[in-house]
Amino acid sequence: MSRILHVDTARGWRGGQNQVLLTAQGMAARGEDVALACRAGAELESRARAAGLAVRPVPFRGDLWPPAVAALAAVLRAEKPEVVQLHDPHAVSAGLLASRLVGRTLATTRLVATRRVDFPLKGALSRAKYRACDRVIAVSEAIRKVLLRARLPEERLRIVYEGVGDRAPEDGGRAALAELGVPEAAPVVGNVAALTGHKDHATLLEAAALVARSRPDVRFVVAGTGEKQAELLDLRRRLGLEARVIFAGFRRDLDRLFPAFDVFCLTSRLEGLGTSLLDAMAFGRPIVATAAGGIPEAVVDGITGRLVPVGDAGALASALLEVIADPARGREMGKAGRRLFLERFTDARMVDGTLRVYAELRT
Repeated sequence: MSRILHVDTARGWRGGQNQVLLTAQGMAARGEDVALACRAGAELESRARAAGLAVRPVPFRGDLWPPAVAALAAVLRAEKPEVVQLHDPHAVSAGLLASRLVGRTLATTRLVATRRVDFPLKGALSRAKYRACDRVIAVSEAIRKVLLRARLPEERLRIVYEGVGDRAPEDGGRAALAELGVPEAAPVVGNVAALTGHKDHATLLEAAALVARSRPDVRFVVAGTGEKQAELLDLRRRLGLEARVIFAGFRRDLDRLFPAFDVFCLTSRLEGLGTSLLDAMAFGRPIVATAAGGIPEAVVDGITGRLVPVGDAGALASALLEVIADPARGREMGKAGRRLFLERFTDARMVDGTLRVYAELRT
């Protein structure tokens, strides 16, 4: 049994925080001694407590906030972990500095950073803090290549694919869609992603306008919030899509909605892997997505869905229409995606892979 501390600094709840929770839960279920240091008052704190995990709230606030570093150092002194897994860039900064403050007290503690995004590492400081970690886990081969281009030591890099839980579909998905104003017989394209620039919902809306020309019955349901929301609502209005594209906001009932989507669509310009894709695969949904970052490692073009170039609304619309027009083929794509999910992207495989990385550090 190992003493493990997971560290995450995020305020909100996105795919990365779900990965932290699933990892910590999975390790605890395997008998590891697990604690979680997270932002005080964050959604992750409440969900982790509800899951029965040992939670250590820390006043995280941006990068290298002195009270947060001091509080994290106190957690390190109290927990004396063998491994500290730092799940986001701010956590890497705070974890490195806190470990230096603790010094020799934790001389045998090993630091493992996780990189979930395929953004380039910017600046010498960013590169240096990842180089200072004993291991860096990339959640896709695409991210590993980004880290190699930043000249991180190849021998310290490991790929552990993100994973999500396998669960049975919950009833009421069509009822939930009806509550959103979706007609009962309408084919539905679903999207679950934060409304940020790199998720490129603008291209999704432009494709929706093209789809509407030949299939006005199709509805698009977008679940998520973010800084681009007002801009996207304005674009929807200008494209005349108020009746066809529904912004559903932050949803806690995604396990109901995913099975009700006829197609799942992700239009990212940058994407480490995309955990919403994995959810769609778990529920056997065919996928249409951009060939960005690690997405092609999860979506096999023509087999589990369709891949299109980044920012190409025409190609996206054509691929969506192709899948919608052939429900039988869509079902086969969904089945193939579920098989790939079980082979590569379950939370159990993610936890086992991460524990293997820890084991390397003990040899």
